[in-house]
Amino acid sequence: MDLNTQVAKGLLSIGAVFLSPDKPFTWASGIKSPVYCDNRLTLTAPEVRDVIEQGIAETVRDRFPEAQVLMGTSTAGIAHAAIAGHILGMPMGYVRGSAKDHGRANRIEGKLEKGQKVVVIEDLISTAGSAIECVSALREAGAEVLGIISIFTYGMKKGKERLAENGIENISLCDLDTLVETAAEEGRIGREDRERILRFRDNPSDESWIKEEVKNS
Repeated sequence: MDLNTQVAKGLLSIGAVFLSPDKPFTWASGIKSPVYCDNRLTLTAPEVRDVIEQGIAETVRDRFPEAQVLMGTSTAGIAHAAIAGHILGMPMGYVRGSAKDHGRANRIEGKLEKGQKVVVIEDLISTAGSAIECVSALREAGAEVLGIISIFTYGMKKGKERLAENGIENISLCDLDTLVETAAEEGRIGREDRERILRFRDNPSDESWIKEEVKNS
C-alpha cells in the first residue's frame, strides 16, 4: 500500500476527515464544502500519527536532503515539525501567524540563521494562503525555503496557482482524490458522492453539486 492511501485510510479511520456532501460544512470564508479536515486528531491517534511523522521524515530525506531546519506553521504544523524533527535529528521551530506584541516581538520562534535551508511543515493545503504567508516570513528572515510538506491537500486550482506564483513546491502525503476513492471503496460514500466532492474541489464557488442533491431529493 502506498503512503498516500495509507494516510487516507488513517485519516478516515479516526474521523480526521469528514465527508458530508448532503450536509455541507461552512468554512470561515463562507464557502460551503462537502469536506472538513481536522488533522489535529492525528496527534491523539498514535498509530496514524506514526505513519504521518515517518512519512514526513522520509519525504524530507528523499526530496529535500539538504534541509537544515524544519519550520511548522502555527499552530497545526508545530507538533508535526517537532516530531519529524526528532526522528530526523534536526532542529525545528515555528512561524507565528503574526509577530508577538510583547518581548522581542518574534514572528519566528526557534533559532534560524540567514541562509539556512528550511522545509515548512503544514497540516493542510486548501487555497494555500497561510502557507504562503509562512514562507514569506521565512524568506524575509533570510532563510532559503526548499518547499512545504503537508499532510493533506484539497488540490484546489487556486492553491496550486498561488504556490506556483510564489515559487513554492508543496508535497502532500495525501490528496483529496485518493481520500474520496478510498472512502468509496470502504463504503463510506457512494460513487455519485465521490463525483460531487471532486466537482466541489474543481470549482468551490459553483454550488451546483449542492443544488443537484436538492433536485434529486
